[in-house]
Amino acid sequence: MAGGTDNKPDGRRGTRGRAVTIHDVARLAGVSIKTVSRVLNHEPHVRPRTQAKVHEAVAALGYRPHPSARSLAGQRSFLIGLPFANPNPHYLVAVERGALAACERLGYGIALIACETDTADLADHLIAFARQSRLDGFLLFPPIGDRVLLLDALVSAGLPVARLAPYDDRRIGPAAAIDDRAAAAEMTRHLIGLGHRRIAFVRGHPEHGASRVREEGFCEAMRAAGLTVSPRQLVAGAFTFESGIAAAERLLADDHPPTAIFASNDEMAAGILYAAHRRGLVVPRDLSVAGFDDSPLASQIWPRLTSVRQPVREMAEAATALLIESLRQPRRTDRTAEAPPLLSFSAELVIRESTGPAP
Repeated sequence: MAGGTDNKPDGRRGTRGRAVTIHDVARLAGVSIKTVSRVLNHEPHVRPRTQAKVHEAVAALGYRPHPSARSLAGQRSFLIGLPFANPNPHYLVAVERGALAACERLGYGIALIACETDTADLADHLIAFARQSRLDGFLLFPPIGDRVLLLDALVSAGLPVARLAPYDDRRIGPAAAIDDRAAAAEMTRHLIGLGHRRIAFVRGHPEHGASRVREEGFCEAMRAAGLTVSPRQLVAGAFTFESGIAAAERLLADDHPPTAIFASNDEMAAGILYAAHRRGLVVPRDLSVAGFDDSPLASQIWPRLTSVRQPVREMAEAATALLIESLRQPRRTDRTAEAPPLLSFSAELVIRESTGPAP
């Protein structure tokens, strides 16, 4: 009946309120429903002219296949698994938003999987989840994406993987990253340029590969400026607000406390600001504080935090899109197959009120 409601999940509302369905696409293209399904699922052996007719009908009707409806007809779920065990909520939200943007654009869905990284059976858990849910692949980010044995297990199980911010050179799937070492070195040079010589660095979580790389960038910039780095200047952290407080208390209790502290993420830098205020220190007059990531937190606290802007959302969207595009291509196992792409993103030094001249 004209103007009625169609509750089928595999389309979107048309101009008259009825959902556009795969039947409408097949009718307009002059082909069968099965042919439309084969074209939309990128199955082989469909003539180019037929593919063009289907795509033209899809565009004319504004049809968008729903992932759950498409999965009913085949062995694929059109779902990307997103395991997470990241202690930084701002980073996690940025990754989720980027992955969702790519999935919505390309007709996929996201399955969030809460994980504990200290469990020995994490690989078995993810593989079992993938088999049960028929996941098409995984988007991995630190610290899960840094676990070598886990990566080996997923690859051996034949599960496609894309990685965000990989710290190594393994090309097991498409990836997106910034140069953490260069970005950390640039921040360190900024502090040195302000006249600071006693600069401390707060490491991130030891399971994150980026923690080590950022520390290397800090040390390289210090040595290049002729400044020594003593063990007292390098303090352990865990990418959490609380670990930032603990690191600051240790550093500021020293007989020769630093005039600047560079934390390897914004959460810890915020904890350092808290500890400094509690001690009666004025930032940046008495102490300069810098972070990394330029999360929303960096501009929500006072003084606003000098940080390294990492385009996490854009990186996650790009890595997810690369993964989905790779899923649409026939798998090649021969030695002539090209290495998966690695997209390099630019980091940006964002200078705010938390850093100033050395006292």
